[in-house]
Amino acid sequence: MTSIELPHSFVWGAATAAYQIEGGAAEGGRTPSIWDTFSHTPGNVANGDTGDVAADHYHRWEHDLDLAAELKLDAYRFSISWSRVMPGGRGELNPEGVAFYRALLQGIRSRGMLPVVTLYHWDLPQELQDAGGWPERETAYAFADYARAMAREFGDLVHTWTTLNEPWCTAFLGYGSGVHAPGITDPAAALATAHHLNVAHGLAARAIREELGDDARVSITLNIHVVDPADEERAADHEAAEKVALVGNKIFLGPLLDGTYPPALLSQTRHLTDWSFIQPGDVSIARVRLDVLGVNYYSTSRVRKGDGGGHGVGHGGGVGSPWPGCEDVEFLEPEGELTAMGWNIEPRGLYDLLVALDTAYEGLPLAVTENGAAFDDVVGEDGRIHDERRVAYLQAHLAEVSAAVADGADVRGYFVWSLLDNFEWAYGYDKRFGIIHVDYETQQRRLKDSARFYGDLVASHRESSGPVQLEDAWVQRGWARPAASDSETKDARRRRRRLRELFGRR
Repeated sequence: MTSIELPHSFVWGAATAAYQIEGGAAEGGRTPSIWDTFSHTPGNVANGDTGDVAADHYHRWEHDLDLAAELKLDAYRFSISWSRVMPGGRGELNPEGVAFYRALLQGIRSRGMLPVVTLYHWDLPQELQDAGGWPERETAYAFADYARAMAREFGDLVHTWTTLNEPWCTAFLGYGSGVHAPGITDPAAALATAHHLNVAHGLAARAIREELGDDARVSITLNIHVVDPADEERAADHEAAEKVALVGNKIFLGPLLDGTYPPALLSQTRHLTDWSFIQPGDVSIARVRLDVLGVNYYSTSRVRKGDGGGHGVGHGGGVGSPWPGCEDVEFLEPEGELTAMGWNIEPRGLYDLLVALDTAYEGLPLAVTENGAAFDDVVGEDGRIHDERRVAYLQAHLAEVSAAVADGADVRGYFVWSLLDNFEWAYGYDKRFGIIHVDYETQQRRLKDSARFYGDLVASHRESSGPVQLEDAWVQRGWARPAASDSETKDARRRRRRLRELFGRR
């Protein structure tokens, strides 16, 4: 048995995103987003799937919130569909869209949960894309106007405002590899997008606080890459990891937290863009006080110097590369047991990430805003989904969160991805991340064993005055942390030191 011990103020939650679950794509005054356009274009999404119906949360949100409350969650993280509340991306608000989210927010509050709102989870209104999208600076100002309007409408109900979810994916999967909407493969456009997202975050955070006061809680969620050199003793492989970190981590952490872009990043990508889109004062705009930094974690990567074409593990295909400036970097195939996404399972990576971040940015609270796994779930003869692998995955990662907190990391909460099975972007409905099963033909919901485990854990944590015991289900799968030894400790310390360097802090 392993015990986890977390503060009683620790927030337990689950997360979703609008386009992935809502459906109702053409209802209630909503206009198309780039994901509507992208998913309706043949060849972009597996099986020709779209988010037109998804999990039908638009009509079934009350039942979904009842299920979340049944699991005793402290918080529910969801995103607002920009084109549902502000058709076209600018101008007047849509009363039906505003009413939908006000009812949803009130429903979350009435069930004793805290609403954590993401303003942008990749669904840019199509009209803004037609005007140039994120590579155009004007989109950042449109986003700030949208954020201000949302603060004005919902400021009395929202607990925490998250400006952007995983801007790396928006920039480098949407405009680099082309595997995400809008499906563009232009490295210069991807780099401009990354910068304008940084500016958009700063503008939006300021707009929210201007509307609600300096006490308004503002966050951003990043998918920070844990990248290891294939050979610890080979300098070229360390250089490869550093290159990936520049466009995976430092391109956001630098401006947002340090107020600067690393010179090495600009040099590494100079053959792709002259960075003339950076205007005086931009990094000052991007750097605002964060009340919490959201961290999304699923897997790790190993790289070496080579000719890998710039493609990374888990990028999902695409014609272009999501790694501009990494043309001579090769990503190794993942080893060991993999999820249905083909991602490796390394719980220790989450511990290393949290401890390294806490050390690098002392005084900045952290929250794990997404962590979970896709597996090929099957409804059993008893009508239940016995997803033992997901239960083990969650147990292992939560044990590492607890260990990070015990070692001093200021981690305030954990949100499982995802509450519901959903539209998994370019994979359509083939991949299931939910702890609640959705039958897409009937829209019936079923709690998986992972949901029952998670709900029981939350309840035990609330009721206990000491550590909560976990069965070591992950140990038999080989996911356990190696037994402590001088060499293991040395390797672990070296990795965390390297991670701090990859964040830009020496």
